[in-house]
Amino acid sequence: MTYIEYNDHPEIFEAHAFPEHIVDLGEVRMNYAVAGDPANPAILLIPGQTESWWGYEEAMRLLAETYQVYAVDLRGQGRSTWTPGRYSLDVFGGDLVRFIDRVIGRPVVVSGLSSGGVLAAWLSAYAAPGQIRAAVYEDPPLFASETTPAIGPSIRQGPVGHIFRLRHRWLGPQWSIGDEAGLQAAMAREVPEWLPAAVQSVPGGLPPAGPRQNLREYDPEWGDAFVSGRVALTCDHEAMLRQVKVPVLFTHHFHHVDPDTGNLIGASSDEQVRHVRRLVEGTGNSFTYREFPDMPHSMHGHDPATFVATVVEWLAGL
Repeated sequence: MTYIEYNDHPEIFEAHAFPEHIVDLGEVRMNYAVAGDPANPAILLIPGQTESWWGYEEAMRLLAETYQVYAVDLRGQGRSTWTPGRYSLDVFGGDLVRFIDRVIGRPVVVSGLSSGGVLAAWLSAYAAPGQIRAAVYEDPPLFASETTPAIGPSIRQGPVGHIFRLRHRWLGPQWSIGDEAGLQAAMAREVPEWLPAAVQSVPGGLPPAGPRQNLREYDPEWGDAFVSGRVALTCDHEAMLRQVKVPVLFTHHFHHVDPDTGNLIGASSDEQVRHVRRLVEGTGNSFTYREFPDMPHSMHGHDPATFVATVVEWLAGL
């Protein structure tokens, strides 16, 4: 199996506001950026799917006033190693456990968006004892990113499942096909009839499916791992949430379930979030819910000031 080191292809990347570093974790070399005073408490930011660490740049600048902030590229994204056939929640989570141990070296607050929010949940359940102080789940698709969830809609009942499938088909794993024109044409003819109208209701619309800088830094095999169910094959969300060991903040952004079809627009349904609450509170840990019904999926990208204020206020109250 050949792993791909995109650190050796600097022409793909662009310069950003914070210096980047590489740590060798064994199977992968992980790229990350850090900001803030080492004397401050530590916070780890975990990007969503197709997002490299620099999606957090403005939020990092604001958080660095009170925290030492780390933001990572997960394997298969950004300058971190791309690992064909090795994308799963347990594998990603193991990388982050080693990163916390080898780079941060002290207890940390974790915050993740989308699939990064699912990984924040993974860390809140399965990290080594004493590593995690608290966890922020930023609009995570808990249950909704599974193919056969315990409750509510699956990944195949929302727009992202279709988009992931088309990206994988037309761009190929590790960009082995790279047919950008074919992807654009397929987006116009190969999506379900209900999807274009549903997308109009999303604040700001869905991100364009065509390659932007962040998508060029992303292995499309990630999306196929989610749609096929491989990513969570050994990590059932319900079993994971029964193991949470720290306080949780859950931010829930725009979402809508079609009453006729059950299709979900957004990251998770109200029913799914209520189940997350039951499971987390069942562990004896606090669960704080903050609803932002008009917020796009990425609060830290769209409104970093609100994201930072929400997180900092919650942490101050713990």
